[in-house]
This record gives sequence, C-alpha cells and structure tokens, in this order.
Amino acid sequence: MDQTTSNSKHPGNAGVTGARSAAKAGPTRPFRFRDAVKALGPGLITGASDDDPSGIGTYSQAGAQLGYGIGWTMLLTFPLMAAIQEISARVGRVTGHGLSGNVCRHYSSWLLNVVVALLFIANTINIGADLGAMADATKLLIGGHAIIYVLLFGVTSVAAQIFLDYKRYVSVLKWLTLSLFAYVAALAFAKVSWGEALAGILVPRVTWSADYFTTIVAILGTTISPYLFFWQASQEAEDQRVDAAKRPLIEKHYGARKEFSRIRADTIIGMAFSNLIALSIIVTAAATLHAAGKTDIQSSAEAAEALRPIAGAFAEAIFALGIVGTGLLAIPVLAGATAYAVGEGRRWPVGLARKPKEAAAFYAVLALSAGIGIALNFTPINPISALYWSAVINGVLAVPVMVLLMFMARRKDVMGRFVVGGPLYWLGWLSTAAMMLSVVAMGLGFFVGKS
Repeated sequence: MDQTTSNSKHPGNAGVTGARSAAKAGPTRPFRFRDAVKALGPGLITGASDDDPSGIGTYSQAGAQLGYGIGWTMLLTFPLMAAIQEISARVGRVTGHGLSGNVCRHYSSWLLNVVVALLFIANTINIGADLGAMADATKLLIGGHAIIYVLLFGVTSVAAQIFLDYKRYVSVLKWLTLSLFAYVAALAFAKVSWGEALAGILVPRVTWSADYFTTIVAILGTTISPYLFFWQASQEAEDQRVDAAKRPLIEKHYGARKEFSRIRADTIIGMAFSNLIALSIIVTAAATLHAAGKTDIQSSAEAAEALRPIAGAFAEAIFALGIVGTGLLAIPVLAGATAYAVGEGRRWPVGLARKPKEAAAFYAVLALSAGIGIALNFTPINPISALYWSAVINGVLAVPVMVLLMFMARRKDVMGRFVVGGPLYWLGWLSTAAMMLSVVAMGLGFFVGKS
C-alpha cells in the first residue's frame, strides 16, 4: 500500500513516524544545483533539446527579419507546448509505452506506418541539418574542415547512446542543457532596446503576408515538434522500466497524483527554460542583425558569424559554442525518438537502458537515422539551407500527430482511469488548433501572394 495512504488512516502514527525520520535524517542538506538538476527528468532534456541548431537558426532568422515584434510568439507557445508535452508524458507514464507503442496497440497499422515514416524522414533531415550547423560553428571557432566535424559529432553521439550507461548518459544530457545559457550571455553584447523588446513580447503584431506566416509556422514547428512528443513519452516509459519499484500507472494506481505533479513540474520547467533561451536568441538577433539591416540570415552558424562585426568576436564565439552544445544534446534526442517510434511500433525490445545485444534492432534504427543524417552532408543537398524549412515541415506534420495524441489521451482503453480531462485537455486542443490555424494561414498566404 502507498505510504501516504497508510499514514493518513493513523494521523498520530504519521506524526511519530515523521519525527523519527527527521531525527534520523539529521540536519537539512543545503541546496545544491546538481541535486536540483538530478531531480528533473525527461521534461528538462526535452525542453532543452527543442533549442537545437535548427531552432537556433529559425529564431535567429525570425529576429533578424521581423525584429522585436515577433517576441510575442514565445509567450503564446509556452502554455501550448507545456500542455501537449505534459499529455505526451502522461501517456508514457500511465501506459508504460511511448506514443508509437500505443498507436500499434489501438489503431490501424497503416496509420502507424505513415506517422512513423514521416517522423523518420523529418528527424533524419533535422539530424543532417544540425550536424552541418555544428560543423560550421566549430569551423568558425577553430578552423579546419567542416566535413570532419560532421563525422566526429555524428559518430560520437551515436556511440554514446549505444555504449554509455543509461543513467550516466542521461546525466550528461542534463549537464549539456547548461550550454544554452550561452544565449543569455550573448544578450550582454547586444544593445537591446528593452522597451521595444517588452512591447514585442506583450503586444502581438501580425503582418498578413506569406513570409510572415511561414515564419510563424517555422517558430511553432520548432517549439512544438513531433519528435518531442515521442521522446518525452518514451522516456517516461523508459524511466519506469529501469526503476524496479515502478509499474505503469494503469497497472499500479498508487502514487499517481505524485507522479503527475512531478511530470507537470518537470515539463513546465523544461518548456519555460526552452522558451527563455529562444526569446534570448530572438532579442539578440533583433538588437544586432535586424537593427543593422542584416535580414538575410539562413542558418544558426551564419547568425553567429554575422554577430562579429556588430557585437564583437566574443559574442560570435559564445553563439557558436551554444550551437555545438545544443547540437550534442539534440541529435541523441532526434535519433532516439526515431528509434523509439520504429521499435515500439514493431514491438521490438527498446530502450537506451538495454545493452546493444538486447535491443539490436532498436540501436540499428538509431544508427541508421544518424548515419543518413551524416551522409546528407556529403551530397549536393545543403542541410544548412534546410534548417528553416525543416521547422516548417515539422509544423505541418505536427498537426495530425497532435490530433492523434489528443484522441489517445481520452480513450479509456488506453489510459484507464487516468484519461486526460479538464483544463489540460482543452489546452491540448487549443495547442492543436493553433498549430492547425497557422498552417492554414501560411497556405492562404501563399495562395493570395500568387494570385
């Protein structure tokens, strides 16, 4: 029986037990940042990986083209992305399966195959683009050949996922989130008009044009991305599998409230962190690139290079280092989300906590996705030029995945007594509707622009 339930029946005993526990525990431990990070879970890594080199390129381009006036999108997307990520996490924790694992058990195989195929394509292109951006950023910092860095980063990321101990690997990913503070530091070198920046955050300004709505879809696509849904749900299921004391909540109901509170706090912190960094990038680009009339930024590495004559070499270095750090965090998430989606859909043994020989097919998919991403950098296709458009594609693909997720979260045969309802449910649908409307507006913008 759950300890909380047992003590609630005997309040006197609860007080005695608490006093004895406190006495044994001794003085309260001082706050340590490392302990605070350790207490966070999939939500933090998911939120941080959202600001990958592709996202950095999108935010830089948005700030360079539209200035401070696009900052309001970060305030809008925060509750929307937090809601949809929390729903994803709940599905994983309740059922013990990721999204793909639930789709294969409750929906038709053709739907599963379409969703997984699209996710594989989008994630693999994103991996290629991110590796290209990381290589260019490293070349800016220390020179050398970009293609060597592509191989180095790609192979290192795959090898770490396959051969590192799961708990140690997750710890490494958490510490990599600190690299995102480079973009907060970059603000120190930008002459920010804080009054205009605040107005841009609080007062939405909409321009009715195809380019404007394409940028909106790109921002939504890089903040509310399908791979994030799959990753967080699968990581909740994975964390439950590696903990012998835990079972899927649909099987063991005790402690559900505590688990849902943990998921909410973890997700809110992760998404708030993600949006704070994204806003820092937009404001930095607006205060430097947009103010200087440089609006033709095509990638995150180009944004870093463009900062040198405006904000100095140190600002360029900080921006470039952030690209490398976030890429090292995002590539494992992209490749891992792909492997989870394919493996769960095929009902293979999956999980980064498993040894390679225990989940050979799972790790093969992970390596294949990353390998194709590496190979894209050896083709005439320029992955860097695909950074912005990969975010747009993700925005379009997110709509059907989000609709499927919302239906899944409401099914009793999937969620049992823990079907998602109340404000969280309606906020999830609002997030889905916002993504759908932005895609429709982009399409109308193109239609009007051509007519």
